[in-house]
Amino acid sequence: MQTNFVIDLGEKARVPIISFSATSPSLTSLPSTYFFRATQIDSSQVKAIGAIIKAFGWREAVPIYIDNEYGNGVLPYLIDALQIVEARVPYRSAISGSATDDQIEKELFKLMTMQTRVFIVHMPGPLGSRLFAKAQKLGMMNEGYVWIMTDGLSNILSSINASVISSMQGALGVRTYVPKTKEIVTFRDRWKKQFHQQNPTIIDVELDVFALWAYDAAYALAMAVEELGTSSFVFQTTISSTNSSSDLETLGVSQNGYQLSRSLAKTKFRGLAGNFSFDNGQLQSSIFEILNVIGAGARAIGFWTPENGLVRNLIINLTNTSVPNLGFVIWPGEHGSIPKGWEIPTNGKKLRVGVPVKYGFTEFVKVVDDNSTNTTPDVITGFCIDVFNAAMEGLPYAVTYEFIPFAYLNGSSAGTYDDLVYQVFLGDYDALAADSTIRANRSLYVDFTLPYTESGVVMVVPMKDKNRIKNAWIFLKPLTWDLWLASFFSFVFIGFVVWLLEHRVNEDFRGPPSHQVGTGLWFSFSTMVFAQRERVVSNLSRFVVIVWVFVVLILTQSYTASLTSLLTVQKLEPTYTNISHLISNTKEYVGCLDGSFVCDLLQQGFHASNIRKYKSAQECNQLLINGSQNGGIAAAIDETPNMKLFLANYCSNYTMIGPIIKTDGFAFVFPKGSPLVPDVSRSILQFTEGDLMKELERKWFGNETACSVSNPMVSDSSSLSLDRFWGLFLIAGVTSLLALIIFVASFIWSYQHKGIRVMLEVFDCKDLSSHTFKKKSLGDQFERSPSCSSYSISPSNFSHSNRTDITEMGEQAILHAGQVEFPASVLDLPNSKIPTAPQSIQENN
Repeated sequence: MQTNFVIDLGEKARVPIISFSATSPSLTSLPSTYFFRATQIDSSQVKAIGAIIKAFGWREAVPIYIDNEYGNGVLPYLIDALQIVEARVPYRSAISGSATDDQIEKELFKLMTMQTRVFIVHMPGPLGSRLFAKAQKLGMMNEGYVWIMTDGLSNILSSINASVISSMQGALGVRTYVPKTKEIVTFRDRWKKQFHQQNPTIIDVELDVFALWAYDAAYALAMAVEELGTSSFVFQTTISSTNSSSDLETLGVSQNGYQLSRSLAKTKFRGLAGNFSFDNGQLQSSIFEILNVIGAGARAIGFWTPENGLVRNLIINLTNTSVPNLGFVIWPGEHGSIPKGWEIPTNGKKLRVGVPVKYGFTEFVKVVDDNSTNTTPDVITGFCIDVFNAAMEGLPYAVTYEFIPFAYLNGSSAGTYDDLVYQVFLGDYDALAADSTIRANRSLYVDFTLPYTESGVVMVVPMKDKNRIKNAWIFLKPLTWDLWLASFFSFVFIGFVVWLLEHRVNEDFRGPPSHQVGTGLWFSFSTMVFAQRERVVSNLSRFVVIVWVFVVLILTQSYTASLTSLLTVQKLEPTYTNISHLISNTKEYVGCLDGSFVCDLLQQGFHASNIRKYKSAQECNQLLINGSQNGGIAAAIDETPNMKLFLANYCSNYTMIGPIIKTDGFAFVFPKGSPLVPDVSRSILQFTEGDLMKELERKWFGNETACSVSNPMVSDSSSLSLDRFWGLFLIAGVTSLLALIIFVASFIWSYQHKGIRVMLEVFDCKDLSSHTFKKKSLGDQFERSPSCSSYSISPSNFSHSNRTDITEMGEQAILHAGQVEFPASVLDLPNSKIPTAPQSIQENN
């Protein structure tokens, strides 16, 4: 307030005002070209304090400050700095500068009842000395407490009484770093000598940084005057009224003040306290030194720089990233272990842990109300309670707590789970041990630990046996229509290929056209039951048939197995597999647990009249049995842990679909910013990775494995499709085509000089060169075929090397048949070589 007044005078008189002690950030809001702050602004140290809080992992801190312009000015900047490092300010302790010792003790007693044990003290020396003396008296300078002083106290430690220093043991401090140069050592010696001469009764006096800033400020002013080059400063006086109530109204205006201000603003030099220069009238920020009060003074444990943050040494910036990057600290109580920053209040108060009152699924939480006496606590058990107890027992420190049901006086539930979670935000509960799900809207006002159960919202629907449905065409169901068609066309194709390969060499595949078609199809389809009677004599046919029989064997065995499964094995399938089908069917109803957030989620897709609530697993089972048409439901939609517990009791009739909605599972609830959250979360991780969680699940939910074994598996009952057998058909097709190509190529090569008509005539005749006809008589080697225009002999015997044999054969034939015609188009022999009948035979005929 004094500085504001003087700044206003300097602005009116146009005289530079230099302050080496006004550190409040609120002064920066005063627009004045004549004000120069030759000291560090308080807000420049808040980042260093925030770095200390972050380095030691503290989540909460309480500022204790003087309730005036000096204390209130830095508070917004300090809170912002703590928020950046994710530290919370649960309380602000403002102490009046005129507070009595009793008032200070009362405020300290209030702080002792809170969990937070990290305090940031921002107040001048006289009040700060009294505060630490009272804190030591109340035992707040013992183990577990953390005290951090701003430069308001740290900068004047050298001038504080030794008895006060003894009450600050273990406290940390932030002060402006002043390098120990040769100039400052010489200056201190000269100043001490002069001060002792003027004050012989005062000993052991040290200069603080404010004195150094004062010296540098005077030095800067002298440099500015020298630069201005004037030795006289002229004031232009003003004429005041006769009724003037103050001499301030006669204050003149400096004629040289503006030039002096500009000269002062440009002054730069190396002062006793470090580099000295102004930026918009403010002294540039410098390095801060981190102190630890030990013994009769304080020792430096590190530094904070705007560029590197916390460092152990200014000369060598160590690359060690260990946290914290400071020297060894001796904490209050002369302990070397880092305080966790919070404790259970010392006033004997226990943590109030809220629990829900449930009517169903009591395996999670069960509250037994003892109506015999009001003094007897309720009996609270359940899976969630055991998990909470195990998590608290796993903490590295003891925490006392008590379970308090969220219920009315008559024992009934006092609200929904959202209402229960909101009570933690209101402060009615310090924690919540329940099957409460992590939700985004809830996380806005409370903190959750890590989840200790599976996540997700699932749907439970009844099972139906598809095989119980009577169907006269069930024998077609083992194969899909595409596999049936592929099999049919494959049988036809194989029959055609075998007929083509066997027609000229096998009597079974000859005869009238209708007989040949029937024989080919009969042979192919009879392979299904391996009842074919026709022999195959061609090697190509045998190759094709062997491969095809292998394919048929696999097909028939697969068909038999699938049909047997359809007729004998119970095939269960869910009545609904997708929630969208239920949404589109307005005649179906769905169920949800009364009081659960799932009911609110369902209203986003279902009409409110299509949602029926249940309170227990037994009621849910009855609703599913009744079905939508009889006042029940078609599906129950709830969280995974609840539905797994439901299936553990009714596993043979239902199945679980999903998760249909993603959630983060059950977790414990604490107030926003509670320091217990990270420790409890770590404890949950430790015992969930071991056998303790499995033991608790078996204790409350039974042996789920036994249930899952007796529970028939959900079958998709899909028929065998072509996708599973196309490889077999490919092998059979490639084999048949290969044999067909070999036969056709060989036949065309043998009759490459004949026309297509002749090739067709020859193909329809027997191949007398085949071994199947060699055992017959010679006369039987000639056949009158309906498609042949004359008798024919196998063209394989018509090579020029065998013409003599052909002639002899013709003569023998004449003896047996009387006359044989050998068309030149078939034999392709010169007329002179065609055998003729003897003269005697010709005459007789």
